[in-house]
Amino acid sequence: MPTQLGNTGRVWTCPECNRPFARTNQGHECAPGMTAADYFATAHERERPIFEAVHNHLETLGPLYVEYLAVGIFFKNPKRVAALRTMTKWVALGFSLPTKLSSSKLSRKVVEHGSLYHHVINVADATQIDEEVLDWLTQAYEVHNE
Repeated sequence: MPTQLGNTGRVWTCPECNRPFARTNQGHECAPGMTAADYFATAHERERPIFEAVHNHLETLGPLYVEYLAVGIFFKNPKRVAALRTMTKWVALGFSLPTKLSSSKLSRKVVEHGSLYHHVINVADATQIDEEVLDWLTQAYEVHNE
């Protein structure tokens, strides 16, 4: 059954885990979300400043839904715009664009997924979220907001 989630538009909510998705019956690992407080209570201290840098930028672009899961933090509108996944020494920032980027900031092989290319940057410090990265996040938001 569709549900209204803030200003992110109509979305489908999984009846099992109560998480919102862009498509009805979207495949996912059925795991309940958590609160920001619960997530950050056990997070490494580097995570919050990185989260804030990404979140503060994305929320200026329009409606945004933030989902806190054991595997990381997902930014949606209602499709996933970006994800932060905690690693041992950094936070992996993932996002998809219609073009394949070429940059020394990219930490993994760019993977083609349908009409998009998935990019990952390893972020050890929030200062790495610079204007270039913010521009990529803006592009990702716009692509997933169409």
